[in-house]
Amino acid sequence: MDRPSDGMTRKSALGKLIVLPALAGLVAAGMPNVARADARTDLKYQSTPKGKDKCSLCTLFIPGKTATADGGCKVITGAISPNGWCTAFAKISS
Repeated sequence: MDRPSDGMTRKSALGKLIVLPALAGLVAAGMPNVARADARTDLKYQSTPKGKDKCSLCTLFIPGKTATADGGCKVITGAISPNGWCTAFAKISS
């Protein structure tokens, strides 16, 4: 009967012990992007402000090249209007 370790060297076993967790880490690192893909809908993003609250006043907003240009967001993928709003809004404390 063949044993699982037959033909496996210490070097190849150690290589797998190093490579497999690294691959798992890469897959896990990609998970937030997958989770973020539906965030626009889940967080009810709109390209208009909600009252005085808007993305440009949110801690999650990543400004664009100018004050009026679309920027990004730490939880929603894609272009985000500085005048937009979503339910993750977290006002910048003054």
